[in-house]
Formats: sequence, C-alpha cells, structure tokens
Amino acid sequence: MAKHNELGKKGEQLAVDFLLKNNYDILERNYRFDKAEVDIIARQKDTLAIVEVKTRSTADFGNPQDFVKPKQIQRLVKAVDEYVNTNDLDVEVRFDIIAIVKEKKGFNIEHLEDAFYHF
Repeated sequence: MAKHNELGKKGEQLAVDFLLKNNYDILERNYRFDKAEVDIIARQKDTLAIVEVKTRSTADFGNPQDFVKPKQIQRLVKAVDEYVNTNDLDVEVRFDIIAIVKEKKGFNIEHLEDAFYHF
C-alpha cells in the first residue's frame, strides 16, 4: 500500500477512536453511494455526524480541512440524503471534519463540528 494510503487509513482509525472516546456510536465507515464515499457516519444522541477525515503528514501546504472541495460536499450531501432516507432516520444531520496532522511524537487531532453546511 502506498504511504499516503497508509496515512489515510491510520487517520481514519484515529478519528474513529477519537469519536468513540467522545461518546459517539460509529454506524458506518466508508459508506459509498454513487460517486461519494462518506468516511464515517456516527451518532451522538439525536445527531447524525457525517465526518470527513483529512490526514496530512505536514501542515506545510495548508490545513487538512482546507482540502474539502465544493464538489465533494455536494456528493456527500447526496450520499447522506440517501442514507437517511434508506434507513428511515429522524435525526439532525451535521457535517464535521476531523483534521489530523502528523507530528514528531504522534498526531494532532482537531474536530471541527458543523464544518460546512449543505446547500
């Protein structure tokens, strides 16, 4: 596996561990619909958190969260709409980003709730 893929997988697992530690239930990982892939679908009480994980080996080229593009958001919204309707869920939906940057001794994890809104 390529190094960037390994880092991405590591980042997703760190994000899952972080969410579990903060009382979220993980409902899905890598949920796919059409051309979209939702990294993590988690639930905390009556809120469905749609989590995009962005992991970088360095912040030299910008913050990880700056790499979520409008087209990707559009696809995520479509996929989540399908997920909510298929599972007949009555929940608030929130779009989050977990930004992870590798540091000398571990990783810096930042959870950005309501990171973007569907439009």
